[in-house]
Amino acid sequence: MSKIGGMRRYGFLASSIGVTCTAALVLAPGLPAAAAMTGPASATGPSAAPGSTQSLPLLPLTRDRARGAALGQGLRRTDVHHFSLVGLIWDDPDTELHGSVRIRTRATATGTWSDWQDIDTHNADHGADPGTAERTSGLVHGATAPLWVGESDGVDVRVRVDTGDRGGGAVAGPSVTLPSGLRLELVDPGDEPPPQGPQADASRTGELSEEAAAASAANAPLAPLGATEIPALDHEDTERELLALRGGELSPRDGEPAGRQRAKPYIGPRPRIVTRRGWGADESLRGRGFVYSKEVRAAFVHHTSSGNNYSCAQAPSVIRGIYRYHVKSMGWRDIGYNFLADKCGNLYEGRAGGAAKAVLGAHTLGFNTNSAGIAVIGSYGKSEPSAAAVTAVARLTAWKLGLYGMNPRGKTYLTSGGGNLYQKGKSVRLNVISGHRDGFSTDCPGLRLYDKLGAARSSAARYQGR
Repeated sequence: MSKIGGMRRYGFLASSIGVTCTAALVLAPGLPAAAAMTGPASATGPSAAPGSTQSLPLLPLTRDRARGAALGQGLRRTDVHHFSLVGLIWDDPDTELHGSVRIRTRATATGTWSDWQDIDTHNADHGADPGTAERTSGLVHGATAPLWVGESDGVDVRVRVDTGDRGGGAVAGPSVTLPSGLRLELVDPGDEPPPQGPQADASRTGELSEEAAAASAANAPLAPLGATEIPALDHEDTERELLALRGGELSPRDGEPAGRQRAKPYIGPRPRIVTRRGWGADESLRGRGFVYSKEVRAAFVHHTSSGNNYSCAQAPSVIRGIYRYHVKSMGWRDIGYNFLADKCGNLYEGRAGGAAKAVLGAHTLGFNTNSAGIAVIGSYGKSEPSAAAVTAVARLTAWKLGLYGMNPRGKTYLTSGGGNLYQKGKSVRLNVISGHRDGFSTDCPGLRLYDKLGAARSSAARYQGR
């Protein structure tokens, strides 16, 4: 990933804080299947290889003779464009897929087929809050979690209905149907654009599109226009930046004249964050403009449930794949998470609008307002998250929550937007750093990662100087 020369060390946040988370039958070869491809899309920069999405309708595999209902659907294709991320979508976002999804893919480099893998079907707990413009756009689909499979050129998928059979042969009637309009999404994330000379000169050379320039400008107080990263600050410089916003100063250093003094704020040193430009976001994909909450009172920790078979060098590609899946396949206005962290502890800006601002995400259904969603890339139901990833969550929350005066070890109240465990309008007491499962009946962020949140809270408070 390109580095930035000549970055400003830090900038005031006054303009950066906005006001406004078994076997199945084999299909006969050559079965026709209609496919729609979206793309190639315009890239962030002129030298980037564009991404694409192939949308393939599934076909019936087996039937329940007594009911005449399809018990499974699937597809096998070896004539598809290269892809690296997969997922299933369907028509109604309010319908759940009660069943299992298994998939195997053929590696482009070797021509070998992978083992069968499970795709997480429980993804209804992510998304924009009920009644919001994003949720009611008419573009939103039901979907599984995405799965990162690496560069592939063949796919074999099987969807099996949950028949409700508990060993006695009884079948629950409503469970023998699958959502209508099941389609397999094959996502090519495209290539990361190479550096095009001095990044700070991007606006003058015309390299940035209008959308990319707007996304970059949202971070202008933190990094120059066109920067691929927001640089880290030490603790003192972070405090000075925040106190400048609040109209106070730190206690004077030795040899400095005494000025108006105010107690040091509780805020962790700002960590290095890879910007959207840094991970290669195609800004033309997302909805125009930005949407904000008033503040950030809580952070919800997620996992992407996309598998752990990625290298940290591939993390920007994984994020571009998730971004394209969230927007082009699921119908969201942008990637749902506000931030992402990889297994090496690198942090990435998610939804556009400014890393320091209270950007409204689509990560925790019913609790997106006044919160931030942080997703660790991977699946952590059975696998332990890396210490680097947990530390990254702690460092990010110490800074982000500190901007809004929140104690990572504390409790706060959020108002439910509905669609979750709580009635719309109910004031709910939550940990300032919560797991997704605290606001919705879900396994996210995976038991192993959820068990680390206590340590993350303590570390974040310590980074804040509490």
